[in-house]
Amino acid sequence: MTNRSTKAASRKPEADGEAPPASNRATRAAERRAAIVEAAMEEFIVRGFAATRLDDIAKRAGVAKGTIYLHFKDKESMFEELVRTVIVPVVARLNALPPPTGSVRDLIETFAGNFLKEVIGTRRGDLVRLIVAEGPRFPAVADFYYREVVSRGMAGMRALIELGIARGEIRERDLAHYPQILVAPAMIAVIWQSLFARHAPLDAQDMLRVHLDLIFGERRTT
Repeated sequence: MTNRSTKAASRKPEADGEAPPASNRATRAAERRAAIVEAAMEEFIVRGFAATRLDDIAKRAGVAKGTIYLHFKDKESMFEELVRTVIVPVVARLNALPPPTGSVRDLIETFAGNFLKEVIGTRRGDLVRLIVAEGPRFPAVADFYYREVVSRGMAGMRALIELGIARGEIRERDLAHYPQILVAPAMIAVIWQSLFARHAPLDAQDMLRVHLDLIFGERRTT
């Protein structure tokens, strides 16, 4: 009697036709959601936002179209999730930077240099170009990107500029009103990479150095 009870208790729930544990279901659901987001990114990049269909995403992800609706209400919400998981974390690092122990320029140069490495020539850069190209046709998508990415990036850059002004590293005080100027090389590099790189390759890191020289002054060499 004891042996039979022990064997029955040790059987997996699936063997009795019971539902799998909630943890397993949650894991599989998370894996499906990740596969859908990855497939969506590939489809958006290849076809563009307007031309991408949920059927194409489902086929690439290897799921039924109905499965997509278990995770996302529409194409726009799927794109928003893509931005949150792929691009927002990169920008969030700017606002999480510790107070600089060295110069403000060093901090900006390090962050901007890493940003260029993580965006130029990567899927992140493809997404940024997609928003630039199709954002005017889809204001809701552009508005979301502004709230989640652009406004955060501008706030972080403005804080660093104001610190640079307070320390006397930046002479032009009005730069704080236009933090877009500080991140201009990144946008130029993203657009240039897709349109003109085959004609005139661009050294984005060196362009960043020259740009910062214009703002902070050339580095002194000893």
